[in-house]
Order: sequence, then C-alpha cells, then structure tokens
Amino acid sequence: MSTKGISILAPMEGVTDIVFRQVVARAARPDIFVTEFTNVSSYASEKGRPNALERLQYLPEEIPVVPQLWGTNPEHFTVTAQGLVELGYKSIDINMGCPERHVVATGGGSGLIKTPELAAEIIAATKTADLPVSVKTRLGYSRLDEWRDWLSHLLHQDISALTVHFRTKKEMSKVAAHHELIPDVIKLRDKIAPQTKLYLNGDFTSLHENQQYIRMGADGIMIGRGVFANPFCFESEPREHSREELVDLLRYHLDLHDQHAPRPYDPLKRFFKIYINNFSGASDIRIQLMDTTNTDGAHQILDMIQ
Repeated sequence: MSTKGISILAPMEGVTDIVFRQVVARAARPDIFVTEFTNVSSYASEKGRPNALERLQYLPEEIPVVPQLWGTNPEHFTVTAQGLVELGYKSIDINMGCPERHVVATGGGSGLIKTPELAAEIIAATKTADLPVSVKTRLGYSRLDEWRDWLSHLLHQDISALTVHFRTKKEMSKVAAHHELIPDVIKLRDKIAPQTKLYLNGDFTSLHENQQYIRMGADGIMIGRGVFANPFCFESEPREHSREELVDLLRYHLDLHDQHAPRPYDPLKRFFKIYINNFSGASDIRIQLMDTTNTDGAHQILDMIQ
C-alpha cells in the first residue's frame, strides 16, 4: 500500500458546498470530495426536496464526490438513496458522527451511537440502491471506552468504508483527538472486516501526518477543519504559499460565488480568515472585508492590497 493513502475533504455544514469544493480543488485537490450532509427527510418530502437537491449539486470535474446523508427514518434513506442513483452518484456516506445538538436531539448524527440497531437498519435501507455504503462516526457518545463495541457493530454491517473521528460526541472538538487509539482501531478493522476501508479523521492538517498510520494499515486521511488553517493542505509536497497566492484564491472564491448565484453573501465572510491571515495588515483587511455587502466591495478591498 502506498504511504500516501487516500485523501478526503471532510463534509462540513455550511462549508463544503459546490463553491468551496472547487476552491479546494484549485488549491490542492484531494482524492475524494464529500458533500455537506443532506437530511433524508427533506429529500423524501415534496417541500424539502428542492433544498436537498441544491445541497447535492456537483460538477463532473469533482468526481469522485460522495454525498453524505443524515436522518433516522430508514424508509427515507431508501428513497434518498434511489434518488442519488438517478443523480449519478456512485457511493453513499452516512453521517453517524455529527455532534451538533439540534441533529443529536432528533436521534441523528452521533445520536445513532445510542441506537445501534437503528443504525444497522439505516445502513441496510441505504444499501437497497445497490451502491457502496460507508459510514462516518465518532469513537463513542459520552465515554471513550464505547469505541470497541460501537465500531465493531458498524464493521459487522459489511460497509465499504468506515471513517472514524477520534473523539466522542461529548468531547466535541474541545480535546485533542485520541490518535493513540488508531493502532487498536486498525487491528479491530483487520479482525472483523479487513475488506472495509478505514479512514482517519480528527486533528489532521496535512497528508504527511498520516503516513505512519498508512504503514500500519489505515487506508487514508480525512481533513476537515485543517483546511481552514491551510487551504493547500492536500498538497503531496507541502510548501510555503505567498500572500498573493492566498489573495488570488479568495478572488477565485468570490467569482465562483457569483457564478452560482443567487446565494446569500454574509455566509462567505466565514471564509475570509482562511486567505487573509498571517501577513502584515491582515487583521485590518479582514475588518474591512467583514463590512462589505457584496463581492464587488470585497474585490475593491483586495485591489488595494499592496
């Protein structure tokens, strides 16, 4: 196995939409993209389907791109999975790890850790579309010692891949990821389901950090928040990037936003710190950008950067 492994852009709500995925592809393309997660109940309803379909948009050049689904109703997973076939998707990922309280309150995301039989039903329902089904999850719900029983349960479901975020739901992102458990999780996968791909997630910021685990038998790395620290994090050969490169990448992001209009402008502001950071005057420029109301205003500020 290559020590590089498979690289994946993690699904992030309000972040990894069709626009930002193109930005990451230009900076340094991962091997696989994953969409924002889509609520199967929305897709299964006439009222909610337009919004769900918007979230599931992708471009041919993004392939391979994997849609991520969440919810608690197995029948809705069946309906949505069949729809994904029609949209041209070739595999499906199920979110069983989101710790966001509104998601967990419904029993979805990491809430499924507490209902393992329902999790199994959901996997089986999704498989009816005859596409490979993978799962992204956490080590447990409230206790770290839950990991063995929970991951064993998932590995017995004959899934194509398992991505493990090495924290519990309770830990959110407040503690360091438990990378010390990676060797044990690899051994568990090898024992129960050696055919299932195992991807690692949590506190990874570059491809080079996972090489020791690839040599142990993991299949790849998924980077999420690390892309905010470095949009070039998927480079196979990391290097320093100039202020001009970062500003040009922001210009590209602004142009893509316009191309995919109508889209609200304010959510774009969460991305400014990715590009306008770690150089003299960056803080003042970000303050000015945060006061803008459209992409024209943002371009005008960027044009003034010396």
